[in-house]
Amino acid sequence: MHNITFDFLGQHRHGSAFHDYLRLRKTFFVDALRWDIPHNDDVEMDQYDNPCAYYSLVLRRGEVIGGARIMPTSAVWGRHTYMLRDAQQGRIDQIPAEVLQGDIASDEVWECTRLVTSDRVRTQSERADCLALIVEGLIEIANRFGGIEMVTLTRPSLMRALRQLGFSVSQDGESYFSEADGRRYAVLRMPAMRTSHLIAAE
Repeated sequence: MHNITFDFLGQHRHGSAFHDYLRLRKTFFVDALRWDIPHNDDVEMDQYDNPCAYYSLVLRRGEVIGGARIMPTSAVWGRHTYMLRDAQQGRIDQIPAEVLQGDIASDEVWECTRLVTSDRVRTQSERADCLALIVEGLIEIANRFGGIEMVTLTRPSLMRALRQLGFSVSQDGESYFSEADGRRYAVLRMPAMRTSHLIAAE
């Protein structure tokens, strides 16, 4: 496994990796979870895939097996900011407006979204390695531009996996139940810093 990072406008430097990541997102978020989000028969792509976005992907033998998107909470593209803030302002029906505690708009805080791992990553060890590489890439991006903290809306169970990898993550506020997929979600926050040495698998 190895990690690559790039911004939205730099996707062309990595062949089909960005397209493959969008296709992986469609397989999980649309086909499996049945989310009502923008997609076609091949890929899932929304309003936050714009020039404010950066990506951390994991490849194994040329195949994209995991990835996530990140952008500063100071981001503005047209009428959109970032996902949690837009939800807070009532622009995303599927996410409760009260899920984000306070108003965050800072170059120092970055939002992570669309974290996904392929079902081809089968063992617990492989999944841990893949998650570690994705998060390391996200941290590298945030740090490069002065980011010191990361925030995400995800399943609370991810907190345990991240802590096992050495990241100091905590839940911010109450979780909520999603009628769309029958899962619980919560905002997690963590310092954008490496707290352990993470090793990539071959």
